[in-house]
Parts: sequence; C-alpha cells; structure tokens
Amino acid sequence: MLPAGLAEALRKAPLCDEKVSLAWRMAVGPGVDHVSHVSLHDGALLVRVDRREWQREIRRSSPLIRARLDAFLGEGVVRTMKVTVRDAR
Repeated sequence: MLPAGLAEALRKAPLCDEKVSLAWRMAVGPGVDHVSHVSLHDGALLVRVDRREWQREIRRSSPLIRARLDAFLGEGVVRTMKVTVRDAR
C-alpha cells in the first residue's frame, strides 16, 4: 500500500491511462499486474487476463481490489469491473 500522502497525491492527479495502470499495479501487486491489462472506460474497469485461473482469482478478490482502487483513484471512479480472458476458448 502507498503511504496516505502518496495515495492522496495520486487521487488528485488527472485521470489518465498511466494513473489507472499505476493504481491497478498498487492494488493487485506485481504478480497479478504482470498477467493482466487494464483500461478504464466510462467508469468501467476492463481487466483482460490470459487464463481463467487469473479471472477467478481477480473476481474472488474484487472487493479488496475495488477498495484499494477507491483509495488510489477516488471513490466512484471505478463503478464496475469486468474481468475477461483473452482469446477464451
């Protein structure tokens, strides 16, 4: 987790792809960040992963992840989170 002062500075920074990616990395850690790609569109965080196991893990952990994203981005910036598997077969 980021110290409170850094989290506050991150919340105040303009919303951009890099800010969303940094908040995601800080919310989930380097392991999950490495196997996922995120983008934010109209309040929907779209998370793409390579394997269904990661999809299940992220969905299972979504309450904690959402709370962390709220701390970094501000409440209500991420209103929904959709986790999909790339090239799911």
